[in-house]
Amino acid sequence: MPLFYKGLLRGKKLSLLRGKTPPLIGVDISSTAVKLLQLSQIAGRYRIEHYAVEPLPPNAVVEKNIVEVEAVGETLRRALSRSGAKTKLAVAAVAGSAVITKVITMPADLTEDDLEAQIQSEANQYIPYPIEEVSLDYEVLGPVKDSPESNNVLIAASRTENVDLRVSALELGGLTAKIVDVEAFAMENAYKLIADQLAVDASKVVAVVDVGATMTTLIVLKNQRTIYSREQVFGGKQLTDEVMRRYGLSYEEAGLAKRQGGLPESYETEVLQPFKEAMVQQISRLLQFFFAGSDYNRVDQVVLAGGCASIPDIQHKVEQQLGVPCVVANPLASMSLSPRVQAQTLAQDAPALMIACGLALRSFD
Repeated sequence: MPLFYKGLLRGKKLSLLRGKTPPLIGVDISSTAVKLLQLSQIAGRYRIEHYAVEPLPPNAVVEKNIVEVEAVGETLRRALSRSGAKTKLAVAAVAGSAVITKVITMPADLTEDDLEAQIQSEANQYIPYPIEEVSLDYEVLGPVKDSPESNNVLIAASRTENVDLRVSALELGGLTAKIVDVEAFAMENAYKLIADQLAVDASKVVAVVDVGATMTTLIVLKNQRTIYSREQVFGGKQLTDEVMRRYGLSYEEAGLAKRQGGLPESYETEVLQPFKEAMVQQISRLLQFFFAGSDYNRVDQVVLAGGCASIPDIQHKVEQQLGVPCVVANPLASMSLSPRVQAQTLAQDAPALMIACGLALRSFD
């Protein structure tokens, strides 16, 4: 079981986290696109029922922050229509950088209502914002080692405006937010689907690096549980901007040329190779932050996710320069497809659907 099942919606623990969750559409709002994914489960096997990836207008979302909520809502509406999904309930996520998490200890004999009340009353000392401006949730992690009368409890808090912007965008797109999660938690939730793709045992220390359009997210897992997470500003938009500058293309033309080809021969050596080098340096830098702040000095495996994971041969470059086995994530690899889902298009998008997949899995809590 993944460690975190959060519902940061509306500042309290939600009743929907108790009992069976209805079918949900996972909605990943990145800086350049919205990604929708709906799953079903038949005889223990997941099936992809509906999915869509729809590009956002430039600067509608900046570094995971929604700037133009109407534009995001309209893009969501188009994506929902194109996906063919009829379900109107959704789960979205806020970026990890917008969330404060803290593990605290609480008496193990508290009832759920008493635990919730005590967390609400004590949250002020852990959260640097007025409590009325915060959406708060918690998860009981289990007994404290050598102290069974106490439980470790994870509290997670985000400014309510971060949550409300996503709720509003979903509503404008024709969806109702049932859960608002955290992107790093969603990545961990999807990790179990790629565990058998690794070159090492899933109990080892594994770094999952999601390199998106403008943000790169690292989570480090041991025994399939997150022990570290960090975000930094870096992503594929830098490559798009360089293509625009060098070849005189518009933003849309540059993005299309990156995916479909047709750029001059100089692109490979003068533009793409330097970006690959920069990407490996950013991954190395993130790992150095992890090593500096923990008892670890290496990871056993790197998993690449996000749109930039689809860059040809990037995993081999990571392996060569970091000396660590590297694979490109495909959380959808063992799933069956509904007739309306095109396998070839899905295969191209799969590495970028890690967060959407982790969110869609909330249907089966």
